[in-house]
Amino acid sequence: MSSEFTSNFTPIIDALQNQQVIAYPTEAVFGLGCDPDSEQAVNALLALKQRPWEKGLILIAADYAQLAPYIDDAALSDQQRATMFASWPGPVTWVIPARADTPRLLTGRFNSLAVRVSDHPLVQQLCRQFGKPLVSTSANLSGQEPCRSTDEVQQQFGAAFPVLVGSVGGRLNPSEIRDVLTGKQIRQG
Repeated sequence: MSSEFTSNFTPIIDALQNQQVIAYPTEAVFGLGCDPDSEQAVNALLALKQRPWEKGLILIAADYAQLAPYIDDAALSDQQRATMFASWPGPVTWVIPARADTPRLLTGRFNSLAVRVSDHPLVQQLCRQFGKPLVSTSANLSGQEPCRSTDEVQQQFGAAFPVLVGSVGGRLNPSEIRDVLTGKQIRQG
């Protein structure tokens, strides 16, 4: 763990615990994230992005166990689970049946939830330190390009916006999205 990471980590965890939206580097772009269990934080993220709740959101995690409270693992076959695990950690997001008690703000108009186990070391550490997954959507205001640096985040969201300083991974495109039940590609990565 680098000293750069350590020095700006505590304020980011504090911001999450105080139901704020944060920005952090992912495999391709900076993401906006918040506590998935905080209705206030999720609503703030949706308002910031000008994103309708019906579209649903992605959860990003350090490991599959962090996603278990939100998804219906029993709906998956061993083969479907093996296919998903073969792509993780990594830049593939899977749409999985959601548990009945998963908040509608996360699933949107769907009975499923998009989830990813990231291989980005800062995302891994952030989710481990926070103790659960984060909502994850690209860090950009409506109509703007996704941010790829701390400076770009501060230009779009302001100098005081909580940002986990770090570099994005080498990917050019956002994560691929696939349906775990059908294997069908929903978004190309």
